[in-house]
Amino acid sequence: MSTPQIIPQRCPQCGAPLPLGGEHITCEYCGSSLIRQGVSPAAPSSKEAWGVHFKTIAYVDQQGIGIEAFRFLIPAQWEFEGGVHWLLNNPGMPAVIAFRAYNPQGADMFEVFPNISCYWTNNPMVMAMFPVGSLYYGNEVRPPIPALQALQELVIPRYRGQMAGLRVMQREHLPELMQKLRPAPNGITNADGARVRIRYHHGSREVEEDIFGLVEVNRVALPMMFGMVEHIYWMADYLFSCRALADQLDKLAATFMAIIHSFRLNPQWYGRYMQISQFMIQNQIQQIHHVGEVSRIISQTSAQISDMMMESYYQRQGIMDRLATQFSQAIRGVDEYYNPFEERGIELPGGYNYAWSNALGEYILTDDPGFNPNIGSNLTWEQMARR
Repeated sequence: MSTPQIIPQRCPQCGAPLPLGGEHITCEYCGSSLIRQGVSPAAPSSKEAWGVHFKTIAYVDQQGIGIEAFRFLIPAQWEFEGGVHWLLNNPGMPAVIAFRAYNPQGADMFEVFPNISCYWTNNPMVMAMFPVGSLYYGNEVRPPIPALQALQELVIPRYRGQMAGLRVMQREHLPELMQKLRPAPNGITNADGARVRIRYHHGSREVEEDIFGLVEVNRVALPMMFGMVEHIYWMADYLFSCRALADQLDKLAATFMAIIHSFRLNPQWYGRYMQISQFMIQNQIQQIHHVGEVSRIISQTSAQISDMMMESYYQRQGIMDRLATQFSQAIRGVDEYYNPFEERGIELPGGYNYAWSNALGEYILTDDPGFNPNIGSNLTWEQMARR
């Protein structure tokens, strides 16, 4: 009598072996949130159906403007923390977005870092009053530097400097991102993009992390009694990172790409944010003393979003999409589907034959025609059509 053969199940994302029991699983190799159907712990079946599960994070800026600021997708079993942080001391950047989404059972994480806003000038009188390292209307006083240098000298020491055994594995200049910024209406005179991959110890495990960022420079020259004086406002922005266990980062490329591609600022929130900044600059308000003043400023501005603000909004979204494609050359790409609950398109990791959604903003991707998330669920799932 022959012994029944158990065919091991493997993760549809990275191909790693998975445990036999349970319906909701997080792959310990790539961090994907998975759903398994047809599970029988007593008699594991080789015909089990698999799906990759995502959920929507919709963050409401309750501290400041009071409406949804952004939304994006993360694996269903990941957690989220952070959001919009009002700085109060910088008229040109009264708030920043900083958060992380992470796998509580592993090392996988997507993080957005605060923008670093800086100022420089050739005016000796200003430099005497505001030396390097001080703040000039909320901007750090330091000369502009390329994006690669900014990542290595500002971002990594500031946010990862305490990590044990940290070393740089790769450096990449991203010159094509400059082309995306050239038609910008906000006076940017130069832009530079970069990626740095680092490796370090996170607890008892070794991890790798890709950190992306841009440096945007705005130069303004004004005539003075003794010649032209240049004011340089520059910023390290679009700062985010993708982290996984060492040698597993590229295998998670499709997941991270879905997160980045799905990130959407609410144009109404962005328009209000820009109006607050412009109001502070035009009225020479050096800082907001408490967050409650945001509501007062909003009451004095128009709800209408100008064409220039919308052009800036769409520019930001285009840069995020292009940064997503820079993550890895091995990515599967994205496919666009029609979400019948929200009546709009949604971009999800490509390469799957079927996609399902529900009214909670959750998504399941699968290659198995027999997979139906409505089985055993108290939610209504609808299959989405690919666009």
